[in-house]
Amino acid sequence: MRIIRGINAIQPQTHCVATIGNFDGLHLGHQKIIAKLKKKAQSLDLPLTVISFEPLPAEFFMPEPPARIFPMRDKIRLLDQLGIDNYLCLKFDKDFSAIPAEDFIQKILLEKLKVKYLAVGDDFRFGHKRSGDFKLLKTIGDYSDMEVADTATCKQDNQRISSTRIRDYLQAGDIDNANQLLGHHYQLSGRVRHGDKRGRTIGFPTLNLRLPNNIAPARGVYAVKVKGLSNQKSDQPLLGVANLGARPTVNGTENRLETHLFDFTDEAFSAYGKHICVELVRFIRAEKKFDDFEALKTQIVADANQAKAFLKDVHKTYKLPK
Repeated sequence: MRIIRGINAIQPQTHCVATIGNFDGLHLGHQKIIAKLKKKAQSLDLPLTVISFEPLPAEFFMPEPPARIFPMRDKIRLLDQLGIDNYLCLKFDKDFSAIPAEDFIQKILLEKLKVKYLAVGDDFRFGHKRSGDFKLLKTIGDYSDMEVADTATCKQDNQRISSTRIRDYLQAGDIDNANQLLGHHYQLSGRVRHGDKRGRTIGFPTLNLRLPNNIAPARGVYAVKVKGLSNQKSDQPLLGVANLGARPTVNGTENRLETHLFDFTDEAFSAYGKHICVELVRFIRAEKKFDDFEALKTQIVADANQAKAFLKDVHKTYKLPK
């Protein structure tokens, strides 16, 4: 997948099939849209381009925007897994928000991208003061040789699959129900960074990922599976326990995912710089500030035992929908 950052980075091209949206979570509804667009792109022998924004429009306009399901790096990872040809990330700022809707269609969709087929939600709004809508796209598309189609709502158990529902599940620590709507296991990825190395002093060394503060999962302790270390088989994740949060016991301020592997070997200490994926399997407890390190160690032992007990029986958990 080719990542295109900004309008000026768009290279001259013939035509493309495109869709526009936040695509936060890449849930089952998004996957169905993309699957249909891939077929359309194949039939037209054109590349498929997903257009999104950074920051998301809600993050630009709202003082307290909704939390993201995934950081941007994981959205890119999932789009790549879905077989997208191009990911166009447009910078959403004051200047971009002032672009008239007609100019967005003419200058970006038609002149820059040469969109042949566009799919958006029928409630999609864009352009200065959200003046553009599906009707405007359709009207201009009809005389510009750009076919415009709407995307049908995707439901499961008679309920709409939405990022809002997934976000609510994650914030409640309900990983199982979030996964059912995502259609894939919830994972956070990144490069292993050096931490404070306090965990080593109490017998619990960790692999540390830095995370943005505005992600949805509940802060606290999780049973996890880890992939990406060189000493593991491709089909066999390593098991562990992880804390997602700011580490209040040590007065931390930076959001991190700190993972302790049950089979933590010396080779894991050479993991710095490696890209790993950590699957949050089960929420164990909320993040808590302890009086001292000894109390924290006692709780970590209990958390690890609880995670081990659950992960032993993990093969009996739900199956994701097809």
